Amino acid sequence: MPSYFSPGIYVEEVPSAARPIGPAGTSTAAFVGVAPDRGAHLGKALPVNNWSDFLRLYADGENLESTPLARAVFGFLDNGGTRCWVVNVGEGGAITGTGQRRGGLQLLEAVDEISILAAPGFHDPVSHDALLSMAERLRTMVAICDPAPDVEDVSALTRVATPSSGKPPKPSEGTGGSGGSGAGSGDAGPTAHRPRQSDFGAFYYPWLLVRDPLSGELVHTPPSGHMAGIWARTDGLRGVHKAPANEPVRGAVDLAYLVTRPEHDVLNPKGVNVIRHFAGEGIRVWGARTLAAEASEWRYLNVRRLSIAIEQAIANGTRWMVFEPNDFSLWRSIRRDIGAFLTRVWRDGALLGRTAEEAFFVKCDEETNPPDVRDAGMVVAHIGIAVVKPAEFVVFKLSQWAGGTETETIGG
Repeated sequence: MPSYFSPGIYVEEVPSAARPIGPAGTSTAAFVGVAPDRGAHLGKALPVNNWSDFLRLYADGENLESTPLARAVFGFLDNGGTRCWVVNVGEGGAITGTGQRRGGLQLLEAVDEISILAAPGFHDPVSHDALLSMAERLRTMVAICDPAPDVEDVSALTRVATPSSGKPPKPSEGTGGSGGSGAGSGDAGPTAHRPRQSDFGAFYYPWLLVRDPLSGELVHTPPSGHMAGIWARTDGLRGVHKAPANEPVRGAVDLAYLVTRPEHDVLNPKGVNVIRHFAGEGIRVWGARTLAAEASEWRYLNVRRLSIAIEQAIANGTRWMVFEPNDFSLWRSIRRDIGAFLTRVWRDGALLGRTAEEAFFVKCDEETNPPDVRDAGMVVAHIGIAVVKPAEFVVFKLSQWAGGTETETIGG
């Protein structure tokens, strides 16, 4: 207590006991691939904040051949992305390190801000598995997998591809990467191109026709970079709870394959997010699913990414609690801080419920922390959220009455 020696009014600044939990970033992407300058910054992960940064770091030379990595970074920035990390694996490089040496994807594990992961130019089953495995292990990001080029048999996109036994994937011509064409060349049975099932991955089809930012020519390119930019744009304009779909693809002038409605009916339930061309509206993303099972609660992309964002925000905002006395005061602080954070999330429209009580709950008391849990040095809080799911199917009821025809929306 301070000492006062004369009568009067004294004002003190007392720190608040509450420690607000801020939102976690969701729009930083990471790209692993082959740079135009094949030898630039090998074995390093470097941040890129604009196209000039990328040119200075990875295309500083003359007569450089463009690559899927360059087109992906440009597409990311063109579609609303603002910051990404880039790893150049060099000519003939792999997206994973070998032996004791870290490389490729492993260089990104120390970068905490990454929430979107892609490897443009690598579209074989081994690369898909590496992307998905990293996202599943870290649980802080979602991986975007690219399809193989020139896939016109859409049924192949519904079958999971597996690597051929003992054979490396064949490089694709004109892609600048070393990814294979899908299923291994030694596989028996029908052709397969779909990545394996995962709650932390997304898959888009088909490739895009874009104007190359280096050569100025029209070329086909994998969609992951443009899709990552749309994710970042949607996060900034609407929030991570908004599904990144029904959005225009900036920079795309055409598609490598035009998917029909019956084909889309087959692909969507299998977790293949189709990019469609609509007359008068241009090219739009028309799917927002993960590679999870059809019945999984994580089958919608925005649900998965919102959950990651909430988990990260809570983990970052409650780090001060580590080594605090595990008593009623700590439990009350946990309920207060997390409750205040989730209330803001609910008010932003990310949680479903007419009231905050309907949208979430936070339970942290002697029931969740019995003596054996406290003796183990743990504090346990149970948190439940009601996440808003996208209106993927909008149903209209058409009826007639004496005054004419009436249309009524009955479901979403």
